[in-house]
Amino acid sequence: MATINASILLIALPDIFRGIGINPLTPGNTSYLLWLIMGYMVVTAVLVVSFGRLGDMFGRVRMYNAGFAVFAVFSILLSVTWLHGTGGALWLIAMRILQGVGGAMLMANSSAIITDAFPVEQRGLALGLNQVAGIAGSFLGLIIGGVLAPIDWRLVFLVSVPVGVAGTVWAYLSLHDTGLRRPARMDWWGNLTFAVGLVAVLVGITYGIQPYGGHAMGWTKPAVLVALVGGAAVLAVFCLVERRVAEPMFHLDLFRIRAFTAGNLAGLLSSLGRGGLMFILIIWLQGIWLPRHGYTFASTPLWAGIYMLPLTVGFIVAGPVSGWLSDRFGPRLFATGGMVLAALSFVGLMVLPVDFRYGEFAAVLLLSGIGMGLFAAPNRAAIMNSLPPYQRGVGAGMSTTFQNAAMVLSIGIFFSLMISGLARSLPHALVAGLTAQGVPGADAARVAALPPVAVLFASLLGYNPIQSLLGPGVLGHLPAEHAAYLTGRSFFPALISDPFAHGLTAAFTFAAVACLVAAAASALRGRRYVHHEEPAPAPAPARRTG
Repeated sequence: MATINASILLIALPDIFRGIGINPLTPGNTSYLLWLIMGYMVVTAVLVVSFGRLGDMFGRVRMYNAGFAVFAVFSILLSVTWLHGTGGALWLIAMRILQGVGGAMLMANSSAIITDAFPVEQRGLALGLNQVAGIAGSFLGLIIGGVLAPIDWRLVFLVSVPVGVAGTVWAYLSLHDTGLRRPARMDWWGNLTFAVGLVAVLVGITYGIQPYGGHAMGWTKPAVLVALVGGAAVLAVFCLVERRVAEPMFHLDLFRIRAFTAGNLAGLLSSLGRGGLMFILIIWLQGIWLPRHGYTFASTPLWAGIYMLPLTVGFIVAGPVSGWLSDRFGPRLFATGGMVLAALSFVGLMVLPVDFRYGEFAAVLLLSGIGMGLFAAPNRAAIMNSLPPYQRGVGAGMSTTFQNAAMVLSIGIFFSLMISGLARSLPHALVAGLTAQGVPGADAARVAALPPVAVLFASLLGYNPIQSLLGPGVLGHLPAEHAAYLTGRSFFPALISDPFAHGLTAAFTFAAVACLVAAAASALRGRRYVHHEEPAPAPAPARRTG
């Protein structure tokens, strides 16, 4: 449910914004759209290490149970929104961020609890099922959002409440801490510098894909540069702090463990390749393929989720099987092979025509899901097996931070590559296509001057792009047949296909390279390694700093 909530809004956003009475495509409202999508991801990326560390200190089950309760409370508060307009958007963003606090508590401690509960020879299968639940949730959220949002947008948030309440009660009654607990002092300076640095970097990425001045993107915006450079500098200070404090939050010494370092590097690169994939596929389906094949723009969000099911099926099938096999034969072969298959699937997507045959598309998605499923469980099991028992919470949090931060970074990279490809050829295509249908040159030039991100967001939200961009004032003065053609299911998909293809090639090339480097990192993890089940050492005496 925590990962379903990370993706469920992608499909439900049009109904949510209509419900609170705000147009997300208005330039001033773009930031609301982005923060509603990415705020949850940012807060989970920032907090999982801290909650993992707290789990090591005070009990992982205690933190996990608290996560269920926090998640349920803010799911309720999201669904009872009474505000409209800007106030409604800000309320939803704030509640989503606070809901992400509960999600971070769950993500930070679930892998550590499972590792504590299962013997070494069963952890691959157990963690594989956990990974399947997590990543499959991000794909199932697309369908759940598409089904519930048209009924009532509040159901998108209410669907989490029964699970949250039942999970809170069940976890309290059934789960018990079986791992080693190590009391320690809280590393306040480490927590502060890590949170400030990572938030600054992720905020910089979020605003970097928005237009700035006359530029299609905002990477040259002073505030973005300050956020990125300043955030990186604060993270460097964080590393220095962690070297000096007696009880660090982020145990840099864990990177001396080859299996831990290689596994996290492979996981980070895998998330970079996978993170933006969902956005690109949704835009491809909703903006081009589905309208060309007879679907209305309003119905494309739900059908995009349905047509992406082969990706979920491949992952659900391969994940547990790979975890079970890795328990017997070690993780390296399966994790490395999975990333090679994922890279091949990106090459397959790259060579498909924009107006593909669905059977070929589904086969490539199935291959991608199998590759990611083969990789995920063995890689996570290898990381968790390499950790000392008393550091499993913080180690799991560090691993989850790399993956969640990479997801946000991936979205920034994929969108930047897509926008860069569109910016080169879309304006000319828009002017030529619109003026050919009788749109006045000034209006055609105004639409062509809009940042390409507006076109991407219109497609992502399932809006009728030309109708949204031109508006009723321009369309009302055109001959009826011309207006019908411009807002029909063939004009916009045909117009955007060639510019979109350039962006697709760049995005999928990046993803394929990231997966191949992840395969290389996985291959270098060494032979099967399991940390000895040794007791926790006594807390180190505090050292003076400064």
